[in-house]
Parts: sequence; C-alpha cells; structure tokens
Amino acid sequence: MNFQRVFSLVEKDLKRMIREPATLFLIILFPVILTIAFGVSFGAIGGTQSTTYQLGVVNMDIAGPYQQWSQHFIGNLTDTEILKIQDYSSNETGQADLIQGKIQALLLIPEDFGQSCDSFWNAPTDPSLWVNTTLTLYLDSGSMFATQAIPPIIQEVLVATVYGTQPVPVPRPIQIGSPSLVQASKLTAFDYMAPGIFAYSAIFLTMTVAQSFTTDRENGLLRRINTTPTTSSEFMTGQAVSNMFAALIQVALVFAMAYVVGYRPNVNAATFTLAFVIMSIFALCNVGFGLITATLAKSSGAATGLAFIFIIPQMFLGTFVGAALSPSAQAAGKFVPSYYVTDALTSLFLRGAPVSSPKILLDLLVVSISSVIALLSGILLFRKYGKT
Repeated sequence: MNFQRVFSLVEKDLKRMIREPATLFLIILFPVILTIAFGVSFGAIGGTQSTTYQLGVVNMDIAGPYQQWSQHFIGNLTDTEILKIQDYSSNETGQADLIQGKIQALLLIPEDFGQSCDSFWNAPTDPSLWVNTTLTLYLDSGSMFATQAIPPIIQEVLVATVYGTQPVPVPRPIQIGSPSLVQASKLTAFDYMAPGIFAYSAIFLTMTVAQSFTTDRENGLLRRINTTPTTSSEFMTGQAVSNMFAALIQVALVFAMAYVVGYRPNVNAATFTLAFVIMSIFALCNVGFGLITATLAKSSGAATGLAFIFIIPQMFLGTFVGAALSPSAQAAGKFVPSYYVTDALTSLFLRGAPVSSPKILLDLLVVSISSVIALLSGILLFRKYGKT
C-alpha cells in the first residue's frame, strides 16, 4: 500500500470538507444545533423554570360580607406559582380571552362562596346547615396539558382553603362544576396535535425547494434559461406558485388522512378557507428559506443538510412539539413563523375562534410579514449569488 497516495487522498477530502460550507455544517454545526435544540426543547437548558398556566378569575364575591374567603382562595392559587392569576370583571371579558388562547382557564367564583365557607365552619358536622355552591371552571380546549393539569391544582387549593387540615366531609358544600369540562374530554391527543401537523407538513418545503434549485444549477438549466427571453422575475414567480401549490396539496393530503383516522373539527367553510390562506402564505415563507439554502449550497446533497438550519427550529419550536417543551423553548418559539401558523390553526380548529378574532388576525399578519421578508431575501440572494 502506498501511504503517500493514501495521505494525498485524505488531504484532498479534508480540503474539500473545509472548502464546502455545507459539509462543514453537516460535520460540525448540525450535531451542535441538534443537541442544543433538544436541550432547550426538553428542559436540559432553561429546564429549572416551572411550567405555568394563565388562569383568569372572575370574583363575584368581592364585595360580600364574607369576601375574605374568596381573597384567601385567590391568594392560595397565586402561591402555587404554577397558576398566574389574571382578574376579570365579567365572564364575557374572560371568555373573549379564553377563546383566543390568552389564558388557559377561567374560574368563576360565585357570590355565595364566602357564605358557603362560613356555613361549613359554623357547623362542620351538620350538612343541613351548609350553603351549597359551585365554582364554574372553563378550560382552553386547545391545550391538552391545561385540561389535564389545571383542574386538580384548583381542587387541591380549594380543599386546603376551605377545609384546612381537618378531614374533608362527603358531601362537600363547595364543588367545582364539571359540565365545562365535557368539551375538552371529548378531544383526543391527535386533535391537539393536528394544527401543528399541518404546519409541520409545509416546513420540509424548504428542503424540496433547495434541492430543486441546486439540481437545476448543477444540470445547467439555470444557465440555459438565462439565454431565453424568460426574466428572473418570471422564473422566480413560477417557482413560488408551483411550490405553494405543492404545499397546499401536502396540507390537503394531511387533512384527508387526519379525517380518515377520525379528526373532525367542528368548523365552517370560512374557517377552512382562512386556514388554507394561512398555509399558502406560510408556504411562500419556506420557499424563501429554500432559496437562501440553495444560495449557500453547492450541490443538492449539501442543500439537504443546510435546509435543517431552517427546518429544526420550526419543527421543534413551532409545531405540535412545542406544547410539551420547556418554558424557555416556548418563548423562543415566538421567533419562528411556524409558531404563529400553529397558534392560528389551534384557535380556529380547537377553540372555535371566529375568523375575525384579533389573535388570529395578528398571527396572519406575523406570518405574512415573515413570508415577505424570507421570500424577498431568498430571491435577492439567489439572483445575486446562487445562479453560478
């Protein structure tokens, strides 16, 4: 064996790796980014923060003769540090924020709450003298974790507030109403995941576009197009429309398969139309990311690796995965476009929010601005650096 030739081949391969940014990314940056993404997402980084839920409270016993009981109850809810209390003056204002996902639950404390507590302590062994009352709890039907975590926390705090350390009698004078939980209990885990799956299906358009453009460049197609009357604007517009159409087909297929396995969102035609509009705009965003990737990559294989720069953050932080992540990761998710797509589809399909909801319109605006920036950046970079 000629070790000199072996050394020359090794030297040649190492130089090629160093000179090819995409190869360096796959070797060095990809495992680093992947590890950081997993660490931030599942709590290794920033995991000391505890999960919190926004709880709206309408206290209708705020001015009664026994108001100290409701104040004590709200104070104990705050002390859990898991529930962040937000006061509302009426059920209507609280419901408006609940349907938009601004809070995860809404608790109504009735006017006779304090009287019920006082009646129990005056005659703890005589239920005939108790004043029975019911707390009303509404939950965010778009959050699987909220529907499971919040009711037992409130129940535990209620027991500690009203009954203290003494044995809890059965029946109890104060109950948490269950009818408001019926809607949430009918939903499956897949129902909660579906909005994020729709966004997830469009994210990989970044890789498809990057591979397509780099392959056309390798085959000399772009060079030949430059010799025709076709302008760059026409070529880019055609690519954007065709890829957006492909993304819509993907979303339609995902929804069709979701329907086959039992997904049945109770929405109207206007909701479906807006959902497809949001997905169309989001597709343009990923076309832009694909053009940026194609500008950096020198081959279709390298484009595959570089595309994950845009795919991984959106996949972990902005789709159905995000609900199970650490608080720091959920905060970081607000910097990726897929977060707002998932948030809008969750409000439409799970919370039943109207298409004119301010929260949905804000999500649509953010996705639109992100798409314009990404697409224009991709077009300008590719026209200047990516054709050769």
